[in-house]
Amino acid sequence: MPVTSQSTPDRDDLEWARRAQEGDLVAFNAIVERYQARAYNLALRMLRSPAAAEDATQEAFFSAYRHIDSFRGGSLRSWILTIVANAARDALRAPSRRRTTSLEAYTEGGDPGGPWADPGPQPEEQALRAETSRQVHDALDRLPDDQRLVVTLVDLEGLDYDEAAQVARVPIGTVRSRLFRGRSRLRDLLRPVLELSGDLPRQSNGGAQGED
Repeated sequence: MPVTSQSTPDRDDLEWARRAQEGDLVAFNAIVERYQARAYNLALRMLRSPAAAEDATQEAFFSAYRHIDSFRGGSLRSWILTIVANAARDALRAPSRRRTTSLEAYTEGGDPGGPWADPGPQPEEQALRAETSRQVHDALDRLPDDQRLVVTLVDLEGLDYDEAAQVARVPIGTVRSRLFRGRSRLRDLLRPVLELSGDLPRQSNGGAQGED
């Protein structure tokens, strides 16, 4: 599954990939360490289940290890995330997919996915952020799957449009369109939160431009 990108390749990534292709397990483990949190977060956005996201992440890294020779340069990040997205799509198609835990449960104190998750903030900060975090996750969860994917890739994972198009397997124009609609819909869903925080002016007529 060769993947290339117009983004400037990361030199460390290319060196780790080269060494991993030569059988260096330490180098491949460095790749896993660098991208495991991003991989898990993408799988979680797509599957909305910590258990299913962890399974898809593990399967994606097993697949990346088996197919590391197919990496031909470019962005290792988008190559890894493409494999993760494919694993998540396979999980969504599986009749017995494990999608029983919602994102709401995930953000309200459940185990966020064991070894793949980043440590969270400490008590007071966590309490202050908890409600906003829950509402943001809930709003993302309410986006259509295609919009949620591109918003996650571009706004949360920092991919450029070329990389996002590659991972989502759609043209760049489709990424732009879905991103615009997804951002507009998120802004509408989060309007009360943004107004309370002072990040959004109160407007009775401030129309969101998203088309759905």
